[in-house]
Amino acid sequence: MHRQPLAYLDREFLESEDARPVRILAEYFEPLHRFKEQNIQDTVVFFGSARVHSREYAEQAVARLTRRFGGSESADYESLLARSRKALEWSRYYEDARTLARELTAWSSTLKFPHHRFVVCSGGGPGIMEAANRGAHEGGGKSIGLNIHLPFEQGANRYITKGLHFEFHYFFMRKFWFAYLAKALVIFPGGFGTLDELFEILTLAQTRKLAKEIGVVLYGREYWDQMFRLEPLAEWGAIDQKDLALLRYCDTVGEAFDYLRDHLVRYHLTPTTRQEEQAPGIAKTRS
Repeated sequence: MHRQPLAYLDREFLESEDARPVRILAEYFEPLHRFKEQNIQDTVVFFGSARVHSREYAEQAVARLTRRFGGSESADYESLLARSRKALEWSRYYEDARTLARELTAWSSTLKFPHHRFVVCSGGGPGIMEAANRGAHEGGGKSIGLNIHLPFEQGANRYITKGLHFEFHYFFMRKFWFAYLAKALVIFPGGFGTLDELFEILTLAQTRKLAKEIGVVLYGREYWDQMFRLEPLAEWGAIDQKDLALLRYCDTVGEAFDYLRDHLVRYHLTPTTRQEEQAPGIAKTRS
């Protein structure tokens, strides 16, 4: 006799259109459960391009290309070589993200709290995301990877702490978890996805939908100055002049680390908030 499975074990139903609310709730409650289990209180989120490689990888790519086509005067070779050299130049951001994540993790490990504070969090993939998780791993601390299922991107990187690798189907649920625990963001050079994540958080901060002060670092002024200028938004009255202060531009690891540490201490480790910060549970946002 055929036995109908229980509704919450029926895969066909769970993957149906009618069960979409169940899947959305699962992408809220399952991470919530694991963050509590892993004793995570809050995060520092790193955003940036998945296409940035480590310096070692970029140097090897240039060397391979030179060995294979060295001496060639073809346009194709010159184009490939130029792109490889640009990738080598861009690798600076991978190494800086790695170092910054390592230093933040080492510093946060000295804080005497019952919960893990200011844990490095990334989108879980390659590039800047890998660099952040890798640096936190090298710093001896936990790190989080909030990965998203995409048809054309690589899987999660290998430096995410066991038990803190999450896979999301819904972009908006992934964004929720980026914002919900974050006390600071570091935005490295990236593309559409990085810009989307940046402006999502800026909008939440500007409209006070975040029940906390969040520090936002734009790392690499040379890159970001070419991407956009925000001052005309204030000049035209689209935003207030004070909204520009939501962003802090940094060009070195030392500058970014000092700003982030000072921000986290001032707004999230002060005596007036210490008792609240030590209380069980994870950070809250306004509903």
